[in-house]
Amino acid sequence: MLKLEIVTPEKRVLDTEVDSVTVPTASGEAGILPSHAPLISALKPGILTYSSKGSNDKLVVSSGFVEVNGDSVSVMVDTAETAGEIDVEAAKADRDAAEQAITTAGLTTSEEADISREALDHATALIQLAADR
Repeated sequence: MLKLEIVTPEKRVLDTEVDSVTVPTASGEAGILPSHAPLISALKPGILTYSSKGSNDKLVVSSGFVEVNGDSVSVMVDTAETAGEIDVEAAKADRDAAEQAITTAGLTTSEEADISREALDHATALIQLAADR
């Protein structure tokens, strides 16, 4: 078993025992099982999945970090939302705004373009998880 803790600046979102965790890292999805090697990685916006006792649960997380140490997985992100917390219309508006910002990326700095791509990834993950409920 793994101890999974998900924390945002506002609150502790989750603190539970799980069988496995899949996180969206900057280099792709990473699956974490008990006795995983120590790891610290940046997270990109996407869907975090965890399984416990045969059932899978999902959250949309923003960018942040994951740390694996022993059988403890700590996820530190700006936001984490369940499917029930998602405002689909707001997510679609955010996606449209991010897509518009990306199409005008030639007029912005690369940092602004990166922020727009991150916003697009986050909004897309929100819409995807909401559609799965």
